[in-house]
Amino acid sequence: MFKYTFGMPETLATAVVLLLLGRWIKEKVAVLKRFFIPAPVVGGLIFSVFTLIGYEYNLFQLSFDSQLKSLLMLAFFTTIGFAASIKMLLKGGLQVMVFLVVSIILIIFQNVVGITLCGVLGINKLLGLAAGSIALTGGHGTAAAFGPELVKAGAEAGISVSVAAATFGLVAGCMIGGPIAKRLMNKNNLKATSEGENTEIVEGKLTKDEKNIDENLLFNALMYIIISMGIGSFIILGFKKLGMVFPAYLGPMIVASVIRNFMDKKGKSLPLHCINIIGSISLQLFLGIALMTMQLWELANLAVPLISILLVQTAIMALYAYFVTFRIMGKDYDAAVIATGHCGFGMGASPNAIANMETFTKANGYSPKAFFVVPIVGAMFIDFVNAPIITFFIEVLKTK
Repeated sequence: MFKYTFGMPETLATAVVLLLLGRWIKEKVAVLKRFFIPAPVVGGLIFSVFTLIGYEYNLFQLSFDSQLKSLLMLAFFTTIGFAASIKMLLKGGLQVMVFLVVSIILIIFQNVVGITLCGVLGINKLLGLAAGSIALTGGHGTAAAFGPELVKAGAEAGISVSVAAATFGLVAGCMIGGPIAKRLMNKNNLKATSEGENTEIVEGKLTKDEKNIDENLLFNALMYIIISMGIGSFIILGFKKLGMVFPAYLGPMIVASVIRNFMDKKGKSLPLHCINIIGSISLQLFLGIALMTMQLWELANLAVPLISILLVQTAIMALYAYFVTFRIMGKDYDAAVIATGHCGFGMGASPNAIANMETFTKANGYSPKAFFVVPIVGAMFIDFVNAPIITFFIEVLKTK
């Protein structure tokens, strides 16, 4: 068998090529656009299948440099930290806080269900987290970040299962969201109370400076990100010295959040648009490397159990949105729209939540409350609570 190890430049170049390939394929295949499957996921999965063929037929085996993937992961999650504005949370009022609690309960439920089903099916219970909130509420970013942690804890297929489950969740979340909201609207005779066009709620309009991005703005954004990554890494090391284990990205996220809220309090602005651009690029490259280095042969013996668990998780998400999210959020039209949004990011990612809500509201009427509440929770705060919960479950399962 031919074996080759890609260095850092070769790994990055391969990821870029696969990202371009994924974008090209998405333009040609409408269903990929419809379900918001990320371009690096498309290109990365194709490459993973290619390496699977090489492995199964004893032709070749490829290895890649992993340092760059870790750096890109830290950069992306650091940019998420800059979105966690307490001022925005308070501005959202009680509805945002209630929906955050509803989302946290779902996270716990997803993990308990995943672990329980793994026990019933006789597979490693850590994989229940991979098919739980790691992949579903967390999405591909969290899946690729926590996959290695599962491997360290004893689940050899942790990375592959997490990423595969996240891909399944993206599609499932879009498929169930619309029908659930439609059913709720028809059964309860709900109607939209507000008219208007969908607007971007979370960060608002671009500032004058951000419309004219230049070297200084990009440098300032990069400076904030790098400083947060550096200080955050020392925080994680400090926790390790105390015997507490957290994912590497949690420290930088916390530092970034502190910087954001300090600047908010002082009435100063951050180059948030540039920070988001850097975060988006980091995520795409991170996912590209994570997907192309997946070892799909690890999934061979787990295909049936994994699909079974994910189908149950999809049913639970649908029932939870229908009976819990809708009722707790007010049992009105806005609550129905929030329910379809919850299906989007509870099974996939924030863009899926927005897509679900946009599709539904275009046909039935706009919901300002839903377009304010869901992005704040799904894009800003859910990762902060998901990561510690996942870490807690990993630590509990490691001791058994």
